[in-house]
Amino acid sequence: MDIKKLTKEEKRLEENQAGTKDWHKWGPYLSERQWGTVREDYSPGGDAWNYFSHDMSRSRTYRWGEDGIAGISDRYCNICFGIALWNGKDTILKERLFGLTGPQGNHGEDVKELYYYLENTPSHSYMKHLYKYPQNQFPYKDLVDENGRRGKQDLEYELLDTGIFDNNEYFDVFTEYAKADEQDLLIKITVSNRSEKVAPLYLLPTLWIRNFWSFVGMPQKPSIKKEVKNGVPYVSIDHIYVGQYNMYFEEPSQLLFTENETNMERVYLQPNDHPYKKDFFHEAVIKGDFTKAKKKQEGTKFAPLYKLQLKAGETKTIKLRLTNGSLDTPFDDSFDTIFTERTKESQAFLETTFPDSDKESLEIQKQAIAGLLWTKQYYNYEVEKWLQGDFKEFPPSQNRWFGRNNQWQTLRIHDILSMPDKWEYPWFAAWDTAFHCVSLALVDAHFAKEQLLLFTKEWYMSPSGQIPAYEWNFSDVNPPVQAWASLQVFQLEKKKTGKGDLLFLKRMFNKLALNFTWWVNRVDSQEKNVFEGGFLGLDNIGVFDRSNGVPGGGVLEQVDGTSWMALYCLNMLEMALEISLEDQSFEDMAMKYFGHFVFIAEALNSLKEGGNGSWDQSDGFFYDKLILPNGKSFQIKVRSISGLLSLAAVLNIKKEYLEKLPRFRRSMEWFRKHRIETAKYRVMEEYTEGEDVLLSLVPKARLNILMNSMLSEKEFLSPHGIRSLSKVHEKPYSINIEGVDYSINYEPAESSTRLFGGNSNWRGPIWMPMNYLFLDSLREYHSYFGDKLMFNFPSEGGEKMNLKNISDQIGERLTQLFKQDAEGNRPIHKLHQEKYKDPYFKELVLFYEYFDGNNGRGAGASHQTGWTALVANLLDDIS
Repeated sequence: MDIKKLTKEEKRLEENQAGTKDWHKWGPYLSERQWGTVREDYSPGGDAWNYFSHDMSRSRTYRWGEDGIAGISDRYCNICFGIALWNGKDTILKERLFGLTGPQGNHGEDVKELYYYLENTPSHSYMKHLYKYPQNQFPYKDLVDENGRRGKQDLEYELLDTGIFDNNEYFDVFTEYAKADEQDLLIKITVSNRSEKVAPLYLLPTLWIRNFWSFVGMPQKPSIKKEVKNGVPYVSIDHIYVGQYNMYFEEPSQLLFTENETNMERVYLQPNDHPYKKDFFHEAVIKGDFTKAKKKQEGTKFAPLYKLQLKAGETKTIKLRLTNGSLDTPFDDSFDTIFTERTKESQAFLETTFPDSDKESLEIQKQAIAGLLWTKQYYNYEVEKWLQGDFKEFPPSQNRWFGRNNQWQTLRIHDILSMPDKWEYPWFAAWDTAFHCVSLALVDAHFAKEQLLLFTKEWYMSPSGQIPAYEWNFSDVNPPVQAWASLQVFQLEKKKTGKGDLLFLKRMFNKLALNFTWWVNRVDSQEKNVFEGGFLGLDNIGVFDRSNGVPGGGVLEQVDGTSWMALYCLNMLEMALEISLEDQSFEDMAMKYFGHFVFIAEALNSLKEGGNGSWDQSDGFFYDKLILPNGKSFQIKVRSISGLLSLAAVLNIKKEYLEKLPRFRRSMEWFRKHRIETAKYRVMEEYTEGEDVLLSLVPKARLNILMNSMLSEKEFLSPHGIRSLSKVHEKPYSINIEGVDYSINYEPAESSTRLFGGNSNWRGPIWMPMNYLFLDSLREYHSYFGDKLMFNFPSEGGEKMNLKNISDQIGERLTQLFKQDAEGNRPIHKLHQEKYKDPYFKELVLFYEYFDGNNGRGAGASHQTGWTALVANLLDDIS
């Protein structure tokens, strides 16, 4: 029997999982934006953007984390490293990424920088990052002013639009990390002058220590101290929580030390006790005055300063090494050898993970996975401590006890989490993370499982069973996709290794049962198995803000809320069946969730007195239903993915499972015999003893109608995937509720409203996670119907296809977003096509939050590599 030979990277993951080596002690865990977050907001009214601004960030100490460019840290963000830059013209030292706050942006918060995640392995044995730094003065004011002038109907004004990169007057700054061992990190910073003239650059590879001593106190203040060995300087790091480390570096122009402490004079107009504050490097470099710097030889923030003068086209490399060892020759021949080995090992791991991918697909998958791994972030938030405040200088207002997240005092997080985007979303969103795990499972199933398990821990999950949504409002309701994601991860690992992790499924199942009960008890106010839910992650999908109550004080019976719960039922049922093959006590739970699904399916599909419930027979679509306090009800006829989501709740129970689980089989047969005549909806339309059984929220006749809408290019089918709102709403839909007019219209890209900040939009664009969910459902229908169920693709006269082929065709449209066409253009970069044909741009890919429903250009957050990384799964599925 052939035994698969493990790659070096796979061996490292095995060592990490076994605990023999802690390869995850150091990683890309540094946030890209700590300022403007809820955690750092101690204002009375919760004005996070203004309380801690970008301008303050260079001078003011953070409480709950740190941020930087191309940075790394230990897993608790005690010791941090990142790069800082100055081109000789900027007004500030570039220590962190710049962007607009939510109120400043014409479509919400938006990072205004060019940077790319090029490579990363799951053990972080090799990481590569690219930052493009202009040689002329960075257009901070221009970006703020011009975006302030633009309205919601206008495009965002991006860094490439300013002309700052014209004539290639910029530096490519590559930051690479290679681990010689678990606590021995080799660092290379390579700077290339892309212009045709000489250009200066100040490079500060910066090492600093997170400040606890100014807040909670420490038994011993950490230190970074200058040392000299054999006439060569280096620094030692002494940290009571992390241990002893040394950082070696090639000979610099200057050594800089300061303290990671607030400049009280600049921030609070209070006198400083000494001049060596957080922004000391900024002051010394910008003013060119290093007099005070020469007097300080230790601190909690350090940088060797390299004053580079690069000729046209010239490249220079600076080497550093952060290690727990003492080295005589840190930059001998082995330094470059280790980098060469790690890059080869990274490529070998990638090719083993995606063996059937062609060259272009593999490069897209590499960057998708790299972004996913680079956006791991240390996340620290203890709500009770945060509400109480632990500032020595200025205690926060007591009003905070009645403000944001005050009901979540049990939430205490000190973990590495998969973030949606470390600048625009440097905080978790529960349903985002679930989708991230489906891509993470391709390269590190263990980490994916641990991420899903975290959200069920008692220090995350509310005692009521609710899973926290996101830090701006933990009580908001995200779609319950954790069970679906758990099954996806289980199946991906089983496919790769031949064995699924049933212990993981059991652990998830037991805790998700609590969350399911919370949903049943909290978002079904009418107790009719039709669910409300409110927000449900789809920001502005409705005619009004669903998270702030319903106009007229009524109840909104949401198709998406009900569909999510039906999918949840089927996911829990499938998990119970899988576990029951080993532990038959779970058959009882399988029967419980089967019953739940029956009730929900009946509620959504059955005829109601005085109307057709959620299904509109004449329109052939599921619509939300508004019930007013006086009993009057009517449908809100918006054709959106909220209605299409009913297609996602489907499960084909294989006959092999029914044969091995006789009690569950008998329960289903009892239902068929004794409930079929009184059932409001035939959940099992087709049932043949001894064959597979299909459970579907949508009956076959309605499935045919909905599929024709989904596959219509006049409605949902775009050249680039499935839109979130039908194109029929190019003509706005309006409704009057209690004398107030509400409307919604098809918006293919950015939002034209400020609802939820205006940075997200569900009124037309293509979203990767929802598309992936739909494709997964189509494959499930196909596993039951095969070629017995065929549709035209597209609906308007297209070729007849089965649902597996249709799924593949839509998958192709989605993956083409990232691929170059015959002219070398990628749809995602449509607004800057010419620049992305440049040799130094053409292989770079951004993984946007969502995509224009008409032309496929990227929109929303530009580095939302979390759930958009699902393109790696799609490329793997159709390769």
